[in-house]
Amino acid sequence: MRNFTLKLAFGLLLPFVTVAAPAKTPDAPARKSIGTFDDWQAATNVEAGQTVCYAFTRGKTASRKLPGRGDVVLTVTRRGAAQDAVALNAGFAYGPNASVALQIDKLTVDFYTAQRYAFARDGLAVIAAFQKAANATAKSPVPKAADVTDSFSLKGFKQAYDAISKACPTK
Repeated sequence: MRNFTLKLAFGLLLPFVTVAAPAKTPDAPARKSIGTFDDWQAATNVEAGQTVCYAFTRGKTASRKLPGRGDVVLTVTRRGAAQDAVALNAGFAYGPNASVALQIDKLTVDFYTAQRYAFARDGLAVIAAFQKAANATAKSPVPKAADVTDSFSLKGFKQAYDAISKACPTK
């Protein structure tokens, strides 16, 4: 079951990965911007004939710098039966069995981790909270170092989410 969960989780992040590092081959899937909504961007990608929609924002601030750390990105993905997946790319690999706490106003949501990514267990609850809040803060454990806290603006999230919901409606 865990192997299936990890495969599903990585499958949900494929559109995000292609945004972070666009392929330059002629047969690469076509990505199409839906728009920029304040601090959020929305896009679609076609994979194996299926439209995948995602909205994402980059971290605004971090509590400290980490050498070699990549971009910190918060993503909401809609694809087929796997609607409303919420993931965080921390820009570094998490240690084994790590968990991330995402604070959205007064709500704290736990994310499980797999390599460089953390995934919300209940994407719908996170999305509902995102629509009412102005900011979110993720506290991530760094292997062999103190935790790092990243903040994200939620300004424009509702509009970006509405755009991906329209482009990839629930079936």
